[in-house]
Amino acid sequence: MQTYRDPFRTREFTPLLLTSAGQGAGQTVSGLALGTLIHSGTGSPLLTALAMFGPSLAQVIGATTLLSAADRLPPRAALTGLSLLFGLGTAAQSLPGLPVPAVFAIALALGVASALGGGVRYGLLNELLTKDGYLLGRSLFNMSAGAVQICGFAVGGVLVAALSARGALLVGSALYCSAAAVARFGLARRAPRAAGRPSVGETWRNNARLWSSRPRRHVYLALWVPNGLIVGCESLYVSYTPRNAGVLFACGAFGMLVGDVLVGRFVPRRWRQRLGVPLCLLLAAPYLVFALRPPLAVAVPAVVVAGLGYAASLPLQERLMFLTPEKLSGHALGLHSSGMLALQGVGAALAGAVAQFTSPSLAMAATAAVSAAVTLALAPGLRPLPHTQHGLPPHGPTARWRKPLRLRQRSLPHRPARLHAGQARHAVTDRRG
Repeated sequence: MQTYRDPFRTREFTPLLLTSAGQGAGQTVSGLALGTLIHSGTGSPLLTALAMFGPSLAQVIGATTLLSAADRLPPRAALTGLSLLFGLGTAAQSLPGLPVPAVFAIALALGVASALGGGVRYGLLNELLTKDGYLLGRSLFNMSAGAVQICGFAVGGVLVAALSARGALLVGSALYCSAAAVARFGLARRAPRAAGRPSVGETWRNNARLWSSRPRRHVYLALWVPNGLIVGCESLYVSYTPRNAGVLFACGAFGMLVGDVLVGRFVPRRWRQRLGVPLCLLLAAPYLVFALRPPLAVAVPAVVVAGLGYAASLPLQERLMFLTPEKLSGHALGLHSSGMLALQGVGAALAGAVAQFTSPSLAMAATAAVSAAVTLALAPGLRPLPHTQHGLPPHGPTARWRKPLRLRQRSLPHRPARLHAGQARHAVTDRRG
């Protein structure tokens, strides 16, 4: 069984992880600072929320226009350039006297560009590591992101108090620039994974190609919707218990960290592909107790247990990679990342709207119930893929593709069995994409 040391034996894994951590730190610190700046300048809760969640929603635009570049740009140059762009944009937002519409215009542009960043980063991760190693590497990325968020919000609050919101934005800009330096001098020069020029039309065609496969559709929906709705539950922590919201956020992050370690490190592959649906249900079920408005002593363990369910993204991403051609891996992972963040923003908006007319506790329970219902509806399309000696097929065939082959075998009993096996292999290879 592989350990967490194995990905670090790949020379470029460490600089890629540090680049991602620097980006996450810059985003966390600058997001908190920007929300504080907008709130102090306008006093509007809506504008404050949009300042923090608006860039995530803007990833929808990037996912439909820029993602074809994720596999068609040199990874090192793309990651370096994007980090510098974020650094310059964040520094521009700190300029005194900058109008609020201009601040939001910059945030929107950076949100669109971040959709490309996710595709390049995780496409390179998939290229660096073996199929077996990708899940372990992505688990380390998730753990790093959780730790960076916890520390980033704490340090960001101190920076806002000590340096003001504009000063904290400059610190966020410096963190982005440090990530650019790590990417430039830590990563090797690599050719793009796919040929051709990136374009909006190519992005649409690749999105349509990825979405046209029913097995991949089920995986994308399972990665986006249950997760996004539960983030909507988390967005109500402050309304549910203003004094203890930080405790609930920390407990949720702790549960997520433990879940990533358990699934990424200790669960064998032959079991991982069976855990996607149960973990998605675990993500939602504990929040049903909030319908009774439980005290903190009950809410804390419920949030920790629910946090374990975020590990569902690991086996689901592994499944997505087995169902996706190599030359579209960056595009596919970028679409996953952008859709997930966008649906998290939608989930927060929906949960907030329900809470506005009912109560935070009922809205959390109702949102969790919808998340569980979506998971159960998707479950038939997430059954384990046909087994091979390694637990998953090398090219991601599905039972739906194999059924016509079995019917042909029964209808033509006079044909040699070896010929049918060859036909099956060719048919699977041709329909891989």
